Amino acid sequence: MEWFSAPDYWLSRLVFQRALAALYLVAFVGAALQFRALIGERGMLPVPEYVRYAPMRRAPSVFQLHYSDRFFACCAWAGAVLSAALLGGAADHLPLWTAMLWWAVLWALYLSIVNVGQTWYAFGWESLLLETGFLAVFLGNERAAPPVLVLWLLRWLLFRVEFGAGLIKIRGDECWRRLTCLYHHHETQPMPGPLSWFFHHLPGPLHRVEAAANHVTQLLVPVLLFTPQPVASAAAGLIVVTQLWLVLSGNFAWLNWLTIALALSAVDFSALTGPHPLPAPPLWYEVLVIAATVLVLALSHRPVRNLLSRRQAMNRSFDPLHLVNTYGAFGTVGRVRYEVVIEGTDERVPRPTTVWREYGFRGKPGDVRRLPRQFAPYHLRLDWLMWFAALSPAYARPWLGGFVERLLENDRDTLKLLRGNPFPDAPPLYVRARLYHYTFTDWRQLRSTGAWWQRRYLREYLPPTRLSSTDVPAERV
Repeated sequence: MEWFSAPDYWLSRLVFQRALAALYLVAFVGAALQFRALIGERGMLPVPEYVRYAPMRRAPSVFQLHYSDRFFACCAWAGAVLSAALLGGAADHLPLWTAMLWWAVLWALYLSIVNVGQTWYAFGWESLLLETGFLAVFLGNERAAPPVLVLWLLRWLLFRVEFGAGLIKIRGDECWRRLTCLYHHHETQPMPGPLSWFFHHLPGPLHRVEAAANHVTQLLVPVLLFTPQPVASAAAGLIVVTQLWLVLSGNFAWLNWLTIALALSAVDFSALTGPHPLPAPPLWYEVLVIAATVLVLALSHRPVRNLLSRRQAMNRSFDPLHLVNTYGAFGTVGRVRYEVVIEGTDERVPRPTTVWREYGFRGKPGDVRRLPRQFAPYHLRLDWLMWFAALSPAYARPWLGGFVERLLENDRDTLKLLRGNPFPDAPPLYVRARLYHYTFTDWRQLRSTGAWWQRRYLREYLPPTRLSSTDVPAERV
């Protein structure tokens, strides 16, 4: 079937697959380095407890069959090694079926992690990585030309990512319709980056241009992905530029980078590279690709209904395999930034004069003189959940008690998630949490104080809490 293959997109496929392998690598390394404190056997939300009430049909995972911290670490590091090998191009030197199996193993391993990750993995970019990874299984390698159907499915995914994000904004916060959301967003976003302070202080008219450009890129440009070349390539290029702007202005894990990878799969590089003849695909491969295409289209009806609904949901999976999902971001933009500050003391009886020492986080704002760092595409899961905790204690209820308990024990794995331990010799006797209002300083304040933030104490978030004994959970006093 001549229509089945698109040999001109061999470089597009190569760039996309290398980028996806790199993001898989980041995701697996992040899982390996953070899981013990978050979902390990002694974690805040342990996997063994979760799988007792989450059946396999609802959360398919190899960890339903067996879990230990060692087994999880082996799976995560195995995924990292396999991803690194794909990044180096190993799959192009293997038979087609072996390369497909390799990509399928990566998808299954990461699906297993996400489906037991609970609230720590309840982010839209987890589903996006899985849906993209599933399509990558059928994209083939150098043993066959890229299949047209999979290339179109990648564009269909990119369209839903962008168009869904655009619709949720127009239907959501009125500041998007007034073009004023970016007056606040750079300051109140979950995890600002090193340039966010500067973006925040751009002139108001430029913020309005940013918002208008966002609407154009997310609501109009994605439609052009389905037009002939070179228009589709130009549309993909505009999406790439917009995503790079977002990369500079904040930390959104691998969401922006994965969107860029999807956009690059729609770019026709043949004018730069010339013809690149590839073998005709075998019949079994064509059958598998057609079957996968039918499956994805059949599962697309619920995401499409969601897009058309006035009650559009944001970042939702409609099946436990995360095959076809709905996406969106920042339907509502906060006007005020709240931060939960965690402190401890080694004094036996807390008094008004007690000295409390603050725990520093790697990514989330804390020390007002510390410039926010760039971590994306790496995902600091605890820091992100702390942002949600500041919005409402309900977001933190499942895990905050466990977090405080582990701080009171100087738990090594938990402390690895933080920037430092203010109690290196012995654990604190009490830990408390306080809620602050954070705002960026202005140019004058920055020059005079060296502070990027200013903060104002609002109220107690968690009263001083101690361990009543070494065998029971933390209690408040």
